[in-house]
Amino acid sequence: MSAGHQTGAKQNSSGASGQQGSAAPDWDGLKDDVSEIADAALDRGRGLLGSARDQATGFLDQRKDGVAQSVVELAQSLRETTESFADRPNLHGIVDTAAGSLEQLADQIRDRSVAEIFTDLEAIMRRRPVTVAVATLAVGFLAARFVKASAEGMRDDVRQSRQPPRIGAQAQTHAPAPSGGVAGT
Repeated sequence: MSAGHQTGAKQNSSGASGQQGSAAPDWDGLKDDVSEIADAALDRGRGLLGSARDQATGFLDQRKDGVAQSVVELAQSLRETTESFADRPNLHGIVDTAAGSLEQLADQIRDRSVAEIFTDLEAIMRRRPVTVAVATLAVGFLAARFVKASAEGMRDDVRQSRQPPRIGAQAQTHAPAPSGGVAGT
């Protein structure tokens, strides 16, 4: 049995090698065609990605002045809140320093291109990944708290806007007008 099996294997391998010999140029041509198609798709994808990046950068460049103004307004709001901390100079100093930092950030946003800002952010993220992770968690936590508080506020508004149905009002609209006599007579 093993001799017949070995003979069959030899025939299969010789038959397969005969087929591969004739099919090898077809496979090479197919590989070349697929490779050319893949290269063309990659080139087109890179072009589309570059175009999308250029459009996004242009959009962000147009909007960065608005973002800078929002940061300045946030700094002004912080400065206004420090008036209530007049009796706590340490807290007043911390909030005032934070407001000053926000104003510096707004100036940097105005003065730099979006590409420069992203390059700087990427460098910071590579130098201090733990700080970025902690800041991301803090922002996520604050965003979750904001969403939760907003949802609770909306729920309260909906509850207040719903008025319980008046039983007397429904009875008047669905019941016939009362007659002068007693019901059932």
